[in-house]
Amino acid sequence: MNKEIKIGSHVISEHSPVFIVAELSANHNQDYGRAVEILHAAKEAGADAVKLQTYTADTITIDCDDPCFQINEGTIWDGTTLYKLYQQAYTPWEWQPKLMEEAARLGLVCFSSPFDFTSVDFLEQMQVPAYKIASYEINDIPLIRKIARLHKPVIFATGIAYPEDIERALSVCREEGNRDVILLKCVSSYPTPYEDVNLNVIPTLAQTYDCLVGISDHTMGSIVSAGSIALGVKMVEKHFTLRRADGGPDGAFSMEPEEFSRMVKDIRIMEKALGSSEYKLTPTQELEHGGSRSLFVVKDIAKGEVLTSENIRSIRPGNGLHTMYYEEVLGKKANTFLRKGTPLQWELID
Repeated sequence: MNKEIKIGSHVISEHSPVFIVAELSANHNQDYGRAVEILHAAKEAGADAVKLQTYTADTITIDCDDPCFQINEGTIWDGTTLYKLYQQAYTPWEWQPKLMEEAARLGLVCFSSPFDFTSVDFLEQMQVPAYKIASYEINDIPLIRKIARLHKPVIFATGIAYPEDIERALSVCREEGNRDVILLKCVSSYPTPYEDVNLNVIPTLAQTYDCLVGISDHTMGSIVSAGSIALGVKMVEKHFTLRRADGGPDGAFSMEPEEFSRMVKDIRIMEKALGSSEYKLTPTQELEHGGSRSLFVVKDIAKGEVLTSENIRSIRPGNGLHTMYYEEVLGKKANTFLRKGTPLQWELID
């Protein structure tokens, strides 16, 4: 897979800054003005992009009350049906071109997760720069194939994926000549318990599938997202809301603007701190190296007097002979008077 992918004006590579995405999801609470406000808050908080979800209840499931359509798996949505949840959570399609225009005006990349063929066609009319495949759609091979053929970047969440699901999805992309793929480490649990995150899988994904990796993080707080940077993620996605107290289907596990802003700062700090993998001293370290230990005269030594452990010691700073010569100089004689505090040098010794 390609190791340099362009989404909008952003180039994502192993050496690029992390691409930070605010997921709008259902946090608009069916209020267009609130959706616009979330875009502005995301920009202010330091997001690079905002992501939408493009579906209706009828394109993602059917209106049916049979047991398999009931939500009762210990989630925050238990007690309703898939259809009723998506009726509440979907983002009206007539908003989406306007939201994309507003995002562009703010300098935010805007893309979406489609959930069926009609939503892909709709998003193509919007000219989105990339597509996200949600975790539960990673096994929708016809949908993936249709998207792959568009030759735009494809971002896969792996929240419920078996290894064979990932390999099959990537094979479809390769078959269609689309190698612009990013895999997101993800756990489809809302919110995700920290012990279930398994960040150490991130390098495994990168090595196994030879692609860029990121994280779709559903934990509370920013520590998981910021920590993932050290493991090589190049994209971070977090659900974003104005206030969790405002409710909504995703509000309980979404980030508020102040938290998102802190996360962005922590990510940028982590990027700086990671630096280079080459072991070498910085200019500051080079300067400070001079403060390390060396051999010094610690008592006045007369000309011809023998150097001993009493009058020669390894101390700071580093102006004298290297400490590795300590045993070698012991027993030699001073060829001149050596005052206490003199850095020992070869020319001072017989």
